[in-house]
Amino acid sequence: MEFQGSVIKSYAKKALSANYWPMVGFCLLYYVFVFAINYLSKIPTVGNGLYFIALVFVGPIISASFTLQLYWTYHSGEAPKVSHLFEGFKGHRYWHVIGGTWYMTLFIFLWSLLLFIPGIIKSIAYSMTPYILMDQPEISATDALKKSMAMTKGYKWDIFVFYLSFIGWLLLAGITFGIVGIFYVIPYYTLSLAGIYDFLKSNDTAASTAAEEEITE
Repeated sequence: MEFQGSVIKSYAKKALSANYWPMVGFCLLYYVFVFAINYLSKIPTVGNGLYFIALVFVGPIISASFTLQLYWTYHSGEAPKVSHLFEGFKGHRYWHVIGGTWYMTLFIFLWSLLLFIPGIIKSIAYSMTPYILMDQPEISATDALKKSMAMTKGYKWDIFVFYLSFIGWLLLAGITFGIVGIFYVIPYYTLSLAGIYDFLKSNDTAASTAAEEEITE
């Protein structure tokens, strides 16, 4: 299936338009948590310990919950709620997401030690892992990385170009001191990234269905 970045962007804009203020508030709340975790590192003595705990045991869950909600909003138009930011703390998802996130981070780090380009390639290859960990919790942490690699196979260059297409928007957000970023660029960009997962998941499902029909025949 051909990767259609313009279609993904169009759907992202529609999802944002239908849920504008909930999306802006949800993104803002997420980055408040990110800022709060980073701020802990600046507190002498006690702050460093709290920062480590938050970075390892809280940050990955908040981030994964954030990505799952973006997918839900993009895919079904569901408006985000504050409670959705803590979705990853529920049930058996917690340790599943913690393990998968740091497993992914470790592999990206190791590949980055080789050269800059291999690090970028593997970052893209593993980029669907947080979505898979939350959206398909029956898949193990290690298999989530493998599935992400399989889903992005043949699409890594398209995804890279898709990332680059937002440079103008990100620069605009920067020169407006983040105002345009808060009220448009970040919600639009993050929804578009969720759209990549939606496309790859649909493509993966279609391929699996075709393979099953071929076996049956």
